[in-house]
Amino acid sequence: MVAVKHLIGPAALPSISQHYPNSKQLSVLSYNVLLPNSLDGWWNYKMYLPPLTAANQFKSSWAYRSNLLKERIGQIDADVVCLQEVSPKSFEDDFSFMQELGYDGVEMFKKGRFRPATFWKTSKCELAAPPVHKDRTLLTAFSLKDKEGEEKKDGDSSISDDERHWFCLNCHLQAGKEGGRRVRQINEGVRAAMTLSRKLQEKEPEEKIRLIVCGDFNGGPECGAVRYLEDGAVDPEFLEDGDRVTSKKKSMPLATPLVDVAKAVDRDGGEPPATLIVPELISTMVKEGTIDTPELSQIMVESLTRIHNRFATRESDNGKEMCLADVEKWLIATNGQVGRGSEFRTAAKEMGWTESPEPEQPAEDSESAQNGEKQPQKTETFEEKKARIFLPPDGILTLEGLCRVYEDELRQGKFWGIAYDLAVLGEPLPDAGMFTARYDRMYCSTSVLPTAVLDTICTDPCPNEVEASDHLPVAATFVAKADTELIY
Repeated sequence: MVAVKHLIGPAALPSISQHYPNSKQLSVLSYNVLLPNSLDGWWNYKMYLPPLTAANQFKSSWAYRSNLLKERIGQIDADVVCLQEVSPKSFEDDFSFMQELGYDGVEMFKKGRFRPATFWKTSKCELAAPPVHKDRTLLTAFSLKDKEGEEKKDGDSSISDDERHWFCLNCHLQAGKEGGRRVRQINEGVRAAMTLSRKLQEKEPEEKIRLIVCGDFNGGPECGAVRYLEDGAVDPEFLEDGDRVTSKKKSMPLATPLVDVAKAVDRDGGEPPATLIVPELISTMVKEGTIDTPELSQIMVESLTRIHNRFATRESDNGKEMCLADVEKWLIATNGQVGRGSEFRTAAKEMGWTESPEPEQPAEDSESAQNGEKQPQKTETFEEKKARIFLPPDGILTLEGLCRVYEDELRQGKFWGIAYDLAVLGEPLPDAGMFTARYDRMYCSTSVLPTAVLDTICTDPCPNEVEASDHLPVAATFVAKADTELIY
């Protein structure tokens, strides 16, 4: 049996186990770093509850948060770092500090706004094959180097098993009521690892693949994707949020289910710590029994009524109404300026703004027309569409309209944004405690064994002045099981 070292952060992962000093080992860190990064998104300050004071507003900035991330990642000092929620708009600048920490290998996911990215130290490992990009999963295969930084040479007998690679599957599974898609994503990612193992001519990958799966699963033990990894399969009878996640049985292509790394340490019967720690908001915001299509709770309606009454300066036969100046004042108080945020866009529609036809495409030039060539049609981007939205000068926002604005925010899952708005508008929600969950997870195949597991503990809502994200990192060091068997 392998002795597993239990570490509580801040701490560094051991790169070499004292029990297996001559064995090749790999340490892995997984961390959802929280978008916005430096350029994409402006709303990060809304995620700090209670709201930051003006003097402390800088603590939500990327400059401050990136320093926290650099310090934390540097402390843990893993060989491979799997990040989630990086932005392609500013990725190289945002994470330039990773090279300072020794991570000179990197691969960012090819699609989407919230992307996974995997970093590694080339002094420790090298890519064995091009990374594989699937639906919100990023697969990398590594060859480990020996202590002198050289890859294993032909004829090297330091490992009795055939030369094998280490596979890291970095996941950021779909959020929300998307259990079926999460199962498809994890099934596709694991199968991609098996396919790549075979391409690399590894023998018996069903039994011997060295696979580490980590990331933000956007679900706990009730999640079909988690059950798939821990039970080895998900049946059509399995329900998540009341819905089936698959029409036919999905089975893992490995001989045995994966191991929940956080449970590899002795916790005296206790559970691993939560990795998502945020204020409990849903129970106070959402009307009971409407979670599938959220409606405002009575507390929310009463709070918005008082807010509307304070901002509305126009009287009508239907009661008080918010005119253009009132709406602008409300938006500046919550979003810092007029023109940004989904509250602005929904309010504009409530005030009478309507979608106009897209701008006409330029006529084809005569030469192209004569040659029978078609000019490529330009598709208007989301940013361009947003730029055309404005608050109608003569429009009004009724109480019902304001309630619909925030009901739309509810249905987009922006609970933190609503809580911030209410707080800065003088209507903070009652304290309902905290919502905690273990969404960030790490699993390994049975051909590798964890030798050290790192927990990060926080008792305050995240993000905060010491935690740069609403998620906490998970990390572990692994050794190949074949190496441990040589000891005995």
